[in-house]
Amino acid sequence: MKNKYQLEATLEKKLRSVADCKQKIKQQPASALNTLKQTVADGQQLLKTHFQQHHNAYQVVFGRSLLVDLVIQQVAELKFGPALQKLSIIATGGYGRGELHPHSDVDLMILLADEHNEQYNELIEQFLMLLWDIKLEIGHSVRTINECNDEASKDITVITNITESRLITGCQSLYSQMLEITSTKNIWDSKLFFEGKLNEQHARHIKFESSAFKLEPNIKESRGGLRDIQMIGWVAKRHFGANSLSELINHGFLTAEEFELLEAGTKLLWEIRTSLHYLTGRREDRLLFDFQRELALEYGYEDGPNNLAIESFMQRYYRTVIELGRLNEMLLQLLKEAILFSNQSTEPQIINTRFQIIHGYISARHKDIFIHEPTALLEIFLLLELNQEILGVRAETIRLIRENLHLIDKDFLQLEKAKKIFMNIISAPEGVTHELRRMNRYGILAAYVPAFEKIVGRMQYDLFHAYTVDEHTLSVVRNLRRFSAAEFLHEYPLCSAVFNHIEKPELLYLAGLFHDIAKGRGGDHSELGAVDARAFCLQHNLHESDSELVSWLVKNHLVMSVTAQRKDISDPDVINNFAENVGNQKQLDYLYLLTVADIRGTNPTTWNSWKDSLLAELYNKTSVVLRLGIQTSVAIEKSIRQSQQSSLNILAKKGCTPEQTEAIWRHFSGEYFLRYTPDEIARHILMVLKADKNKLPVISLVPQTDKGTIEISIYMKNIDGQFARTTSALDQLSLNIVDAFIMTTDEDVNTLDIFQALYEESDPSSIADRLKEIQEKLETLLLKNDIAAVKPSQITHRINKHFSVPTQVSFYQEPAKNRSIIEIISSDKPGLLARISRAFVDNKIQVHNAKISTMGEKADDLFHITDLNNQPITATDQQDAITKSLISYLDES
Repeated sequence: MKNKYQLEATLEKKLRSVADCKQKIKQQPASALNTLKQTVADGQQLLKTHFQQHHNAYQVVFGRSLLVDLVIQQVAELKFGPALQKLSIIATGGYGRGELHPHSDVDLMILLADEHNEQYNELIEQFLMLLWDIKLEIGHSVRTINECNDEASKDITVITNITESRLITGCQSLYSQMLEITSTKNIWDSKLFFEGKLNEQHARHIKFESSAFKLEPNIKESRGGLRDIQMIGWVAKRHFGANSLSELINHGFLTAEEFELLEAGTKLLWEIRTSLHYLTGRREDRLLFDFQRELALEYGYEDGPNNLAIESFMQRYYRTVIELGRLNEMLLQLLKEAILFSNQSTEPQIINTRFQIIHGYISARHKDIFIHEPTALLEIFLLLELNQEILGVRAETIRLIRENLHLIDKDFLQLEKAKKIFMNIISAPEGVTHELRRMNRYGILAAYVPAFEKIVGRMQYDLFHAYTVDEHTLSVVRNLRRFSAAEFLHEYPLCSAVFNHIEKPELLYLAGLFHDIAKGRGGDHSELGAVDARAFCLQHNLHESDSELVSWLVKNHLVMSVTAQRKDISDPDVINNFAENVGNQKQLDYLYLLTVADIRGTNPTTWNSWKDSLLAELYNKTSVVLRLGIQTSVAIEKSIRQSQQSSLNILAKKGCTPEQTEAIWRHFSGEYFLRYTPDEIARHILMVLKADKNKLPVISLVPQTDKGTIEISIYMKNIDGQFARTTSALDQLSLNIVDAFIMTTDEDVNTLDIFQALYEESDPSSIADRLKEIQEKLETLLLKNDIAAVKPSQITHRINKHFSVPTQVSFYQEPAKNRSIIEIISSDKPGLLARISRAFVDNKIQVHNAKISTMGEKADDLFHITDLNNQPITATDQQDAITKSLISYLDES
């Protein structure tokens, strides 16, 4: 059978023929540069054509390594001549392994006998310059044997490069000396090397966090990526002298089946990386949005009714790295026992008749344990929760778990003992998230909860969800668990306080586990997931009421987020309706915690202080309604009067008379007094009172750290298009507006516009400079009378270019306020709010209130509007005209 690690004879013959330019250079020495450059280009094209025809990354990777070998040998002979036998030219890194992807760097070490070889400096410089000139991207070092020893002794990266190095040309004996002096007998014995590489991998995993499961994963550096596979190879070569991973089978570290899985995973990652290099024309290891769709088509995927081609392709990738990550974990633990514990004889610590602890790791006491006691497949994770000192699962037991996954079948799922163990796992005081993640890695979670299998590695092709569905789900459970931990009390005090009041946290964790479980099936995933959740709870003998609560939470897990971010929660009717939907304080508590955990687990950039404050406000207001009852119109009027009186009291202390104050706010709606606190109202009134009407606009900027925003209040003349002018100006300042409230004052002569712009204060000392910049630029821009003079930004982020959300415009009526509400869904883009505002100007629309919400690439904005006569927009022809205008502005590039 043909060895996949060997070049096909025909391809090798062609490469050697293309690379052999020695005779041509000898005949035309003046054209040596062009000849070599053309040789490299021809060889690269030969390999590219071969990949396009056969899609065999092995042949490309090993073929390019051979091509570069042949070229470097000829260049070295050309530049060094007889002096070549006094030095060694050595391949390191991936090139040392004989693995060069289409645009990978070529790493070289030039080895000298001693530091007195200065006569070689000019030759080395000419040699390297020629390699660069013929379009080989060279990374190089020049060292003596002693320098190699010194550097390798200090730096594990250097010894790793030496470990996988090979001689390309030059002095063999010099190279052999270097290998001898840096061998395990002299530096970095197997134990030190293993510990160093293990720490290095741990640091890399932390650096790349969970990027293996993010939307644009790094296929080389992420957990389960190519670097994890190379890690095994480095350790095996340093310890055993193994030149390939297949040798681990002979050493008893890999089964033939596991090696096939490792090979299949490596093959896919190599193919994807090769495709990426050819697609981008550069060294690129990130699966960027820019290329995912094209790669999906290249690999034969097509859009289906519930899955896009890109989602199916990426799910294959994610599932592959999960498997490779598990193999990495298992192999490293086997190597740890062979290297670190080889001379240690430790008595097993018996846990029960099924499990024991060896060297800190839980282990099955005999290889047939899962056959005799299938429920032990769950019990092991419960024992890990109950014994926090256990470091993990012993490698042989990981292997046994994988080999016996088939035992979790329909009959297993009916076992009362299995149900009890799973509920104990989900209810444990410690380690719930950690063990659920481990269960997912080993395939247990997908086996025990069959619906979960469909979301493992499932990508959601949008910018709102940064992780695969399974990774997001387990992050939500983790976030819920954090609310219970005293050490995280400072993060979300309200959530922690609410959590302490809930009776059964396990119901919350189950809701988190099931909230997105129906993603990708078609239909409403909340509705479908609620059915699954209820069935699972009843199957696990939960009380009917508890099962209904979990099901209700799954069904309604988006409701609180939508209400807080897209509706006016200063409006009592909104709170009343939400309270009626929630029903009682118990369900509100659970829903609030699930909502916060869900948003936090969706995307690292999604959660902010503004969303935190909105949800807390909605929670607190709803709690009041649930306690006191639905707010009547009489109660609302009473709240308005109380707010006004409190504001008058504050203003009186600042020298303002009631007559002055009431002259201003007699134009304000009751909505204003429900929306803002007395302190905020007093600040707005003072701003208007102190303003010189001949020197407008007047701008006030107030950081609101509890909300993560800057309140921007602008008192200005009421002229046509002022909202468009203001939003364009704010866009030029790169301010992300999330809320707007517009009021006319002084018999409609002037307006008071109040905006909330996101501003997370990473550096408190910088806010003063930022406020000054906003103040000065806003004043300059707002003095321009021509709307067109204030142009919105046109720069679109790279990622956003790959998503298109069709513009949708919907109208709703608000009879109680004699207004219309217009909802606009569109692709998020630079100057979006300014574009919308210009469409409003064209159609003589005035804005009274705006709620701005962005979810990834999708903007979903609500505007409370009237015509210039303060009448709602009810005529169909007028609505059609506005819709047409909005689509025109929003769809233009």
